[in-house]
Amino acid sequence: MSVTTAEDGPLAGLRVLDASTILAGPLVAQVLGDFGAEVIKIEHPARGDGMRGHGLAKDDQSLWWKMVARNKRTVGLYLGDPAGAEVFRKLAATADVVIENFRPGTLERWGLGYDVLSADNPGLILLRVTGFGQSGPYASRPAFGTLVEAMSGFAHLTGEPDGPPTLPAFGLADSIAGMAGAAAVSMALFQREKDGHGQEIDLDLLSPIMTAVGPGVIYADQLGIDQQRTGNRSANNAPRNTYRTSDGHWVAISTSADSIARRVLTLVGHPEVIDEPWFATGRQRAAHADLLDGYVGAWIGERTREEVLRAFAEAGAAVGPVYRPSELLDDPQVRALELVTTVDDPDLGEMRMQNLLWRMGRTPGRIRFTGRALGADTDAVLGDELGLSAEELADLRERGVAG
Repeated sequence: MSVTTAEDGPLAGLRVLDASTILAGPLVAQVLGDFGAEVIKIEHPARGDGMRGHGLAKDDQSLWWKMVARNKRTVGLYLGDPAGAEVFRKLAATADVVIENFRPGTLERWGLGYDVLSADNPGLILLRVTGFGQSGPYASRPAFGTLVEAMSGFAHLTGEPDGPPTLPAFGLADSIAGMAGAAAVSMALFQREKDGHGQEIDLDLLSPIMTAVGPGVIYADQLGIDQQRTGNRSANNAPRNTYRTSDGHWVAISTSADSIARRVLTLVGHPEVIDEPWFATGRQRAAHADLLDGYVGAWIGERTREEVLRAFAEAGAAVGPVYRPSELLDDPQVRALELVTTVDDPDLGEMRMQNLLWRMGRTPGRIRFTGRALGADTDAVLGDELGLSAEELADLRERGVAG
């Protein structure tokens, strides 16, 4: 292991084994690695992580993989073989965190349950990511983010009122769970600082997105009301919608703060509605969304996007452009905060990708390298660091256990 510095991040010196696949678990490991953790990606030696085949590619290189596998060394190791399980057990004894997303009972079947791993390493934190958790009637079901996006209430609330439930065009549930998982691991590490003991973390994909969806559960429980789809409008405030500009672009407006609502209606030339009794709260304004959208939409429709953005900024009102990704890359605020950063990749050269999730003053973290080839670090990790001989590694490779 190389010498770490404050620049590497607050988790420098921490070792994480990422034995998970697809998105939620790997995203947890990505966040931990971004902030300094040494992440070792454990993949099937022949198939690798399915993320390697997700999304678009350039020169046969998966672009999504370059991002989600950044800051991860890669080791090909099949845990379902007893020899591979034994190697993993030894590796876990050197780790602080293990992340896995196998079906409940799989690690135990391989002789790698938390009772076994923690006997070797009492401080180990094991994050277990599944669709529905480690217990309950759905525990053994196959699950993906799409299923919990439907079950959580998200799809029910998304789309036009007279249209079908709408699923997101990206891995929303997995992404929310990934960021939640990073927080959960941080809490477990904090607890370990106090008592020296690790623990298991049972993270299902459903819980985080249920929280993100909002108060629907408590509304149903206390009022017997199921929230309904409102399209781009909100039941909590108005005007809140997307509006088309004269040059064919779209902008989004929210008036969650009453003061912003007053500024918006003054700007668009209808200050008279501010004195209406119903204008006083967001919920009451939402009942008059047709009227307010008409005023705002007509004013915006006569102006270009640049004119609208400038006028709203001068009025201190809230507006945001509906960007395509290519436009986001060149936004001045995105550039100022370096929300997109340039990283050098050995296969494709310079590439831009999302930067770290937040900015820390003393221990900022950084992207040290992009996603690597399958098994690129097997010799270094299992041989140089774990102590397997060249003959042992050759035998494991011959049997398809290592790669």
